[in-house]
Amino acid sequence: MIISEKLTIIKTLSGLTQESLAKELRVSFATLNSWINGKSQPQASKAARIDSALSKYAGIPAAQKETDLTKKIIIFAKAKKYKNILQFILKRADIYDQLILSLTYNTNRIEGSTFTEDETAAVIFRNETIPNKNVIEHLEVKNHQAAVKYLFERLQTGGIDEDLILKLHGILMNGIRDDAGFYRRHGVRIVGANVPTANYLKVPELMTEIVREMNFKHSDIIAHAAAIHSKFEQVHPFADGNGRIGRLLLAAMLLSHNLPPAVIEIKKKKFYLSYLRKSQLMNESAPLEDFVCDAILYGFKIIDFPFL
Repeated sequence: MIISEKLTIIKTLSGLTQESLAKELRVSFATLNSWINGKSQPQASKAARIDSALSKYAGIPAAQKETDLTKKIIIFAKAKKYKNILQFILKRADIYDQLILSLTYNTNRIEGSTFTEDETAAVIFRNETIPNKNVIEHLEVKNHQAAVKYLFERLQTGGIDEDLILKLHGILMNGIRDDAGFYRRHGVRIVGANVPTANYLKVPELMTEIVREMNFKHSDIIAHAAAIHSKFEQVHPFADGNGRIGRLLLAAMLLSHNLPPAVIEIKKKKFYLSYLRKSQLMNESAPLEDFVCDAILYGFKIIDFPFL
C-alpha cells in the first residue's frame, strides 16, 4: 500500500482534518499535502509514524503482514460508514432478507444440504415444499432462518452468553433432535478430521470459558473472533449442529463490534475446513484469520450493494 493511500485511510478512520493529522505526525501541512498528492515520499522514521497512526486508527496491530493489514483497514473503513450496522440491517428489509438467505443457504450446504440457493429462498420466503427433498432438510432451512432472526433480535438488547448459545441450538435443532438446546452427554468425533474434541464432562466448563473469552475486549476483533470460532468448533459442545452454531456465534461477535456477519460461501468450504484444522492442530491462525476477513468483506458486499 502506497503512502498516499495510507494517509487517506487514516483521515477517513480518524476524522482528523489535514491540519490536525499533520500535527499528529509532527510535520508541516505542506509536507503532508505533498505526501497525500504523491509528490514526495517520507523518510523511514516518518513512514514509521504513518504506519503507527494507521495501526492506531484501524485498531489492529502494526506488526501484521501488509496484505492482512490492508483487508482489515478496508473492513474498518467500510464499518466507519455505519453508526450501528445491526440496526441498519434490521431497517432494510432487502438487506436483511439477503443476509438470511446467504447465511442459511451457505451454512446448510457446508453441512451437506442438497438445497440450491433458489430452493432455499422458496422455503424461506414463500414457505414452499421442494419435491423430492426430505422433511429434515426443510426443517434445517426454516430452523436456521428462525435462529438468525432470533440472534439479530437478541443482540439489540443483550450480549453473548450461554443462554443465547443454548437457545440458538434449541431453535436450530427443533423437531430434528431430542437433545436440542442441550450440551452433548457423550463423546463425538469430527468426521473426516483428525481433530480431538473435548471430553463431554468438561464441555460445560469449557463453554463458560469460551463465553467469557467472547466478551473479552480485544485490540483485534477479527483475530479474536477467528480464534474463538476455532476453539468452539474443537470443543464441539453439541451432538450435532456445531458448525452452524459456531458460524452464528462468529456472526454475533462481529455484529457486536459493528461489523457484518461473515458469510462463508459453500464454494470455499475446503479452504475453510483446511484453515480451521491448521488453527486447531498446528496453531497456524493466520490463514483462518485471513479467510474470515474475506467472509466479512463478502458480508459487506451484501450490505453495501444498494450503494454501489
